[in-house]
Amino acid sequence: MSVIAISRQFGAGGKTLGEMVSEKLNYTFVDNDIIQMVAKQAKVSTNWVESIEKEAGGKLLKFISGLVRKDFVERILSDEHGYIDEEIYVELLHKIINQIADEGNAVILGRGGQYILRDRADVFHVLLIAEKPDRIRFMEEHYNLNPTQAKQSVNQEDKRRINLYKKFGKEDYDSPGLYHLVLNMSRLKLEEASALICELPVQ
Repeated sequence: MSVIAISRQFGAGGKTLGEMVSEKLNYTFVDNDIIQMVAKQAKVSTNWVESIEKEAGGKLLKFISGLVRKDFVERILSDEHGYIDEEIYVELLHKIINQIADEGNAVILGRGGQYILRDRADVFHVLLIAEKPDRIRFMEEHYNLNPTQAKQSVNQEDKRRINLYKKFGKEDYDSPGLYHLVLNMSRLKLEEASALICELPVQ
């Protein structure tokens, strides 16, 4: 009943590799499903949750949250509508990702798993890194993007990743000490990386 938490630099093949590993181990692969779970718990749209993830430093949301007290918001909103800010978002991430880990037999991609699940003995943490040109090339080859589109997607997602970890108050997300296994995808093929992950004592 183990869990594999994969963190990655965008374009290092996290989604593709996560799906490969989950298929080999017969695990559930969890990626953007978490956005839907957070949205359902908070009773908001998935677009609102996505905006929380992308908001640069959360300055606007912090400003709004500072002006409007949460208890006031809760009183004026009906049961059919909800509310979310950065604090609620992080709380729900902790709750939902731990619930997924409790179920076990899952591969969880991103969203701070290396912090949220760091003290659990049943979770193995993996980090995927790669040189930026290789990450751009991966996006071209696997997502049918032209060079300009691929470069833009990598740059945008790198920025989103930085912003996401700001919400956790973390800057050491690529530190090897957080992980059981660090894989340089500039030096490994997907099948080789998948085999290494599946060799972890996850069963």
